[in-house]
Amino acid sequence: MAGGLTIATLRRQAIRNSLLPQMTLGRALTMAGFVQADPIRAPARAQDLILRHRVSGYRAGDLERRFVRLGLEEDFLYAYGFMPRDTARLLHPRHDPDSDDGRHVPDGLAAEVLAFVRDQGATHPADLEARFGSERAVNGWGGFSKATTRALQSLHYHGLLRVARRHGGIRVYEAAPPHPEPLDPAERSRRLVLLVLRILAPMPEASLAATFGLMNRGAPGLGAWRATLQALLASGEVASGEIDGVRYLWPVADAAGMRRGEPRRLRFLAPFDPIVWDRRRFEHLWGWAYRFEAYTRPEKRLFGYYAMPLLWGEQVIGWANIARPDGRLDVELGFIGRRPKDQAFRVALDAEMARMEAFLEAAPQ
Repeated sequence: MAGGLTIATLRRQAIRNSLLPQMTLGRALTMAGFVQADPIRAPARAQDLILRHRVSGYRAGDLERRFVRLGLEEDFLYAYGFMPRDTARLLHPRHDPDSDDGRHVPDGLAAEVLAFVRDQGATHPADLEARFGSERAVNGWGGFSKATTRALQSLHYHGLLRVARRHGGIRVYEAAPPHPEPLDPAERSRRLVLLVLRILAPMPEASLAATFGLMNRGAPGLGAWRATLQALLASGEVASGEIDGVRYLWPVADAAGMRRGEPRRLRFLAPFDPIVWDRRRFEHLWGWAYRFEAYTRPEKRLFGYYAMPLLWGEQVIGWANIARPDGRLDVELGFIGRRPKDQAFRVALDAEMARMEAFLEAAPQ
């Protein structure tokens, strides 16, 4: 396959690797291993916008409603998101560089919050305010958040608390059960490399390096991933190919997707959808630079506050900004090049708008 590698085959694999036939929510999460979360709702949260293309009959909010029944976890992989417990196990125990033995032992306010949650059970962040007050602390983005919320997040990160459910989008925490016996470091590294490649393949090697840089926040001590990758290449579990001086990697089990075409269907993709998540790959495969501009000053935006890449067959031809004034679906499209004029595109656009309207029916207003 590497000898006949083309941009078209890489595009095809990127789409087919991610957009499997629609299935149940539980099955889709097991297959994906991870779905990124984001709180912005424009017109729905990222996790819902991602799952709508992969789950049959999915409605906005279904993940939150079924979270407990499906036995899911929230945690940080290369970004924060939802995952099956098998994925979460790969992330724990997390190494604490400030501890002599690497084991995290909370103190101060964090220790008090942990004792409170263990005693009270499922705890909403607001429940802590009456007990501990509303003192504010600098958060990881340079802003301010309640010190108790920061304590909850730290305890969650280190696996002492877990998200029990969400209430109106807010995380409700409970004490986490003891972690099972840690995996052998080499096996843990092997599973994590294969997981990331399964989600984001075909993946430029430079992007894999950058992603593992992010993952060191989620699973510190993964500096050996390069040796793991070489072993996977040697064993034949991972393949590679180079085009335009860019070396791509993919699990061999996924290579069949490179040989099948994508039906000509229009899709509004979330800015964090696996197909478009890696901006380096996006620009190489589709020939233009997409940007997520929710945090860009309005006068400097090129695409819009929450521009959703527009996938038409195997091409990403532009973007869509979607609003719901008075409950109506309002879609503003932008294009790289000319807007398609054929009847097939108009029919596909109407169909995607109808699917989006049905998906949003259950979304909170």
